[in-house]
Amino acid sequence: MTSTRKEAYVSKLLPLLDKYNKCMIVGCDNVGSHHMQKIRASLRKDAEILCGKNTMMRRAMRSQLQKNPALESLIAQIKGNVALVFTEKDLKTVRDIVLENKVAAPATTGSIAPCDVLIPKGPTGLDPSQTSFMQALNIATKINRGQVEIINDTPLLKVGEKVSSSQATLLQKLKINPFSYGLVPISIYENGSVFSPSILDISDEDIQKKITFGLERLAFLTLGLSYPSVIAVPVAVKTAYANVAALAVETDLSFARIEKIKEYLADPEAFAAAAPVVEVAAAAAPAAAAPAAAAEAEAPAAEAAPAEEEEEEGGFGDLFG
Repeated sequence: MTSTRKEAYVSKLLPLLDKYNKCMIVGCDNVGSHHMQKIRASLRKDAEILCGKNTMMRRAMRSQLQKNPALESLIAQIKGNVALVFTEKDLKTVRDIVLENKVAAPATTGSIAPCDVLIPKGPTGLDPSQTSFMQALNIATKINRGQVEIINDTPLLKVGEKVSSSQATLLQKLKINPFSYGLVPISIYENGSVFSPSILDISDEDIQKKITFGLERLAFLTLGLSYPSVIAVPVAVKTAYANVAALAVETDLSFARIEKIKEYLADPEAFAAAAPVVEVAAAAAPAAAAPAAAAEAEAPAAEAAPAEEEEEEGGFGDLFG
């Protein structure tokens, strides 16, 4: 009978190993059979979950090592109470679905807290006879309208601490289910590589920023060493053009794009002529509240000024754009 069950399990696992080249190893602690059925239903279109004894998983995988040596890295991940989530879809999407399927659970005596537990301040609904019980747990209380009221938010448990009987009783009295349980992603297997699920949180934008940052550092390094490289070409060209422009201004060297600069330098009044334009534009705002005749008189000057200023700025944009 046992051998029949083992053969049936292997007949389920091997086709999955052949069909999928990636899977998620998830922890199954505190996940009941009814909860697991709900998780399977939520993943039915995206993934397949397979649970089983670790020895049977490893034995089945070892039988396929000659055919697929990459399974060796997956075998090393089969430790503890785990299950395999096989998928062809995006792993991040599957991971998010897995994490969403959690159920609230009470704190039981002897269990390990998976999260911090805080008792909120306010009325508890408990009668005054429970005051001594609160004091034993160092929780400050007062009697308000015939019931015990907690004065301040009080930390009760921290992650990794074992729940005592008095703490479990208190949470039960307050009707607080502080814990939530579900499948916990432990590692990701893909094409023979194993990595942490946190890698799934890295977006394309993050990768692009890292690459851009690296290319910038490389460009600075090659420029500093005067070593030619493709990545430094744009900066080198701009620097070279700036040097040529500076040389042309100081000498008789001339070309089309430098002529406008020389014209401005030869006639500094062109810059002074641009200054009143700002004053006229600034004066246009108060003029809007003046009588219609005064507004019409000021309008032509205000409209002409930005056009002239825009034309002059456009000249410099063409030179250095």
